[in-house]
Amino acid sequence: MAALLKKLLPFILSLTGVVLFCFLTLRTGIHPILVSLAKIGLDGFILLIVCQLAVNILLGVAWKSSIADISFLRLTFSRFVRDAAAACLPFSQLGGMLIGIRATTAGNARHTTNGQPISWTEGIAANIVDITTEVLGQLAFIIIALLCLVGQADAGRFIWPLTIGIVLLSIGMAGFIWTQQRSGNALQALARFLARHISADWHDALADNSENFQVYIESLWDQPVRIGLGAGLHLLCWFGSALLTWLSLILLGAHCSFFNALAIEGAVCGIMSAGFLVPGALGVQEAGYVALGQLFGISADISISISLLRRGRDIVIGIPVLLLWQVYEFRQLRRS
Repeated sequence: MAALLKKLLPFILSLTGVVLFCFLTLRTGIHPILVSLAKIGLDGFILLIVCQLAVNILLGVAWKSSIADISFLRLTFSRFVRDAAAACLPFSQLGGMLIGIRATTAGNARHTTNGQPISWTEGIAANIVDITTEVLGQLAFIIIALLCLVGQADAGRFIWPLTIGIVLLSIGMAGFIWTQQRSGNALQALARFLARHISADWHDALADNSENFQVYIESLWDQPVRIGLGAGLHLLCWFGSALLTWLSLILLGAHCSFFNALAIEGAVCGIMSAGFLVPGALGVQEAGYVALGQLFGISADISISISLLRRGRDIVIGIPVLLLWQVYEFRQLRRS
């Protein structure tokens, strides 16, 4: 029964997300949503894409800040692939992470700045550290968003759940960081789990290099200044996402301050983190924007339009990135 539930869970979550998305869209009305989106225009949408690209490049800078011995271009491209897979493919965030690990280690030119090949263990460790610093930045961002919600009428229904979520996420992150620094067996088990879901070669590589994996990840955590800088730059990227939400609201004709947009984006990020198993956060993202938008007097059609614009720019950026990645992989296969 447990095995059957494990197989069915992704389909159940996907179906739930589709139903929620359709319900919100039909309840709001397709015509009002299309009217709202028409206000953006091609120029406005291109502006949003350019701003999103700037945030994505900054994410590569944040990763490079934590990982000194892997090139900036490889880390940035791997980050693009990881985000594109999570946004455009029917995977949860975990699936995007696995593809990001593959992109980090892919190709014959996968060398560190010291000229050494990037092993599977180093690729997994680098992605784990980047995701950890990103969540640390996200925690700070959600706390700031929570402060922006304080004093807002009818905000109590969001403040308490978000507060509880922040506490639980903080405890979980503290345990995860401690595991990376102190508990090699648990982290090696996680690495082996990730390897089993991609390639048998990874499992063999990790089994033979489990000690190297722990040594490498501990060497990354032995540079707290780099880790702190990475987390700080990730926080800046989260502010960039709030800026994109604010810009979208302005282009859609809504009257909203930047701090209100920050509160909306931060709370939505918290909601999406709770529903991270839903592929593409389908329905969860839309529900978050609608609920938070109502709190600030933003109509449902504009809130759903914000979500659709976010998905639209993710697709416009993500599809070419995935195609480039596949072309690169295919060329490497032909050479080998």
